[in-house]
Amino acid sequence: MNRFAIVTATAIVLAAGAFCVPAFATSLDEPLHCDRPAHEFVGALESQGLIDPHPTHVEANSINAFNPTRAADLTAFGFHVFAIVGYQKDDPLFHKGDGKPLADSAYGAVVLGSTDSVKAAVRAGGSSAIVHHVGPFITAIFCQDDADKPADSH
Repeated sequence: MNRFAIVTATAIVLAAGAFCVPAFATSLDEPLHCDRPAHEFVGALESQGLIDPHPTHVEANSINAFNPTRAADLTAFGFHVFAIVGYQKDDPLFHKGDGKPLADSAYGAVVLGSTDSVKAAVRAGGSSAIVHHVGPFITAIFCQDDADKPADSH
């Protein structure tokens, strides 16, 4: 299985009805500059009531997927966010998967947009995040602290 299988069919289903960005969206651009641990990123969203505190899905590589709450209007680099993902080793906020964890700390956002357009916006915004193609018009913006993180994927 692809190492970056952070969004499964379960997460794709979450995109249903998520095709418009409200006027007063909360931007995640700054935290997606990959300068913090996953707990800080995901914990802040949870404490603000912007994501459900219980993951909807946990990948074998321990990446947890969280739904934004109904009241949350999240964007990342101008794209609508329909899932938040993350994992931090030995942190009770996250569930461990059945396989080897992807990283000690990793987090990101899954957005609606083509990989090329998301990558261009992320780079224009000054972020070093990994931009990963998930499916047609579904792209992950991903931060991981390990030295062995791969280059951008298509």
